[in-house]
Amino acid sequence: MAISLIKGQKISLKKDDGSSLVDFCVGANWGAISKTGLFGNTKIVPVDLDLSLACFDSNKNLKNVVYFGNKSASGIVHSGDDLTGDVDGDDGLDNEIISIDLIRVDSNVDQIIFVLNSYNQIDFNDIPFASIRLYEGTPARVNKVFATYNVARDHTFAYKVAMILGKLYKHNGEWKFSAIGEPTADKKLEELIGRSVIKYL
Repeated sequence: MAISLIKGQKISLKKDDGSSLVDFCVGANWGAISKTGLFGNTKIVPVDLDLSLACFDSNKNLKNVVYFGNKSASGIVHSGDDLTGDVDGDDGLDNEIISIDLIRVDSNVDQIIFVLNSYNQIDFNDIPFASIRLYEGTPARVNKVFATYNVARDHTFAYKVAMILGKLYKHNGEWKFSAIGEPTADKKLEELIGRSVIKYL
């Protein structure tokens, strides 16, 4: 049974069989905006969200940023840029996916923070649906969903175009996940990481 995360919740990466989740995907799924015109015609407004992550060491130094323009680091691979979102309702697939193998992640990386920002500056409150999930599988196949986190239709996201989703962090040598779900006033990825993310290290 997948864990349904709420803001501020912390979970271990222990699976039902007692083993640890070490090789998994973090996927973001969202919808394009459908608007009805004056004469009843439907207009689709593309929503270009970007799923990214920032890696930090134990001294809170930034080690790497993985996003659509820099799609890989040791043990981490980004699937690429989705410019529109789902245009015909939720198709059940993730639009952008970051694959993570914690065994291959640089040993000096202590925290990995996931962020989501709207490249075309569309208010999160206007997006019909948006969620992230941690699952076992590949970008093309979901084997088992470990945890889900709904990040749409929350009034706290109104007038915001960026948010800190959550973070993987080491605690006593074991990786855990914390759902942060905090919207920020940042407009660009550089601002989001340099100004807001560091508050959650």
